[in-house]
Amino acid sequence: MSMISGAHIFAKKALLPDGWADNVAITVSNGGHISSVQQDAAPDGNSVGILLPAPANLHSHAFQRAMAGMSERRGSEAHDSFWTWREIMFRFLDALTPEDIGSIAAFVQLEMLEAGYASVGEFHYLHHQPGGTPYANLAELSDRIIEAADKTGIGLTLLPVLYQQGGCDRRPLAPGQVRFGNDPARFATLVELAAEAMRNLPEDAVLGVAPHSLRAVDKNGLTAAIELAGDRPLHMHLAEQVAEVEEVIAAYGRRSVEWLLENAPVSGSWCLIHCTQMLPEETLALARTGAVAGLCPITESSLGDGIFDGVRYAENEGKFGIGSDSNIRISLSEELRTLEYSQRLRDRCRASIATPDKSTGRVLFENAASGGAQAIGRKAGTLSKGGLADLVALDENAIDLEGREGDEILDAFIFAGDDRLVTDVWSAGRHVVREGKHVKGDAIRAAYRETMAALRKRL
Repeated sequence: MSMISGAHIFAKKALLPDGWADNVAITVSNGGHISSVQQDAAPDGNSVGILLPAPANLHSHAFQRAMAGMSERRGSEAHDSFWTWREIMFRFLDALTPEDIGSIAAFVQLEMLEAGYASVGEFHYLHHQPGGTPYANLAELSDRIIEAADKTGIGLTLLPVLYQQGGCDRRPLAPGQVRFGNDPARFATLVELAAEAMRNLPEDAVLGVAPHSLRAVDKNGLTAAIELAGDRPLHMHLAEQVAEVEEVIAAYGRRSVEWLLENAPVSGSWCLIHCTQMLPEETLALARTGAVAGLCPITESSLGDGIFDGVRYAENEGKFGIGSDSNIRISLSEELRTLEYSQRLRDRCRASIATPDKSTGRVLFENAASGGAQAIGRKAGTLSKGGLADLVALDENAIDLEGREGDEILDAFIFAGDDRLVTDVWSAGRHVVREGKHVKGDAIRAAYRETMAALRKRL
């Protein structure tokens, strides 16, 4: 999707870095950046009711969207868990073709845009053919994600994943994992090929690196991934499951977060995903690094991961953003709601993450916008001159917003309304959602239906 040739957007209300403002006019440059922000302006160009910075969806496994609704039966195990779900996922992905993955990715990105996200960090670990043989083009499946982003107009940060082993004991990859596997040298070639393909996207696209987890990479692999990333975004699963932490302790003599912070240069370019199994002192230590905690509350609820220590983390100026991970349900408002409600259920309180100056919804939304942008290496997250024009507009006439002013708008959007309040989304100035629908939605949905019908026959 090509860049726009400049645009003017007028909002009756807008959330600026220093608070709410009325009658705001924003000018977008030819390159998709905000070139001016004017308050108390006259209507001009596209007119919307309420304008907000559009958050990034910082963590997605696109192909898992096609699994939604397929893993809710009890298996043969007495206790269903993340690990039994993972076996279902491994069997499912063996049926996927490159064409399937491209169609699914485009549909996922469409849903994200319609939910109010402007960009995505695609944690892309499905690389090879069933059985583990590489495609003739080592980056074949990365190319499919890139092509989907070109079609949908979403801002893409592609995060090719290094996946070396089946566990900390260096056991070989299981049959369901072999489509992920690379050694560091072949992985570096894959990243190089993906970089070449990324040149077909607009300039706001970003390429990062993702060592999958302490389970799936060895020490040398982690070092190689860190060197390959340089100052680009580096994402990694960390401390998601109790069994994972126990495995790391057995192998390295330290808990997951403890070992990583002692052995890696964790900094603001890092995003650690989930972190649901942290001790209080680990929470404080991670907050001090400046890294972003990548939270996926809907998936973490679905998989029984646990509850992130959000209150302690936020109180210590920890940065966080949100992602849809397994894509079982793609909903910006519901991710934020689930994050806050998890804290309330654990602590038996209300308005857990609010501050004296900002409401719960304001704290959640602003952190998701700024933390998400930092995590995926995107100059966005606020309605500021010079930043990318990643914008989301809400329907001022929605019944859930009736009579709401200031922070109450975000509180009502997150806790009373839902993503149906989204009317428009711009990604780096590309006006991809209008009147609540993606501009190419019909064709993308039709292709996804065809893919799902064919896939069902192969499963």
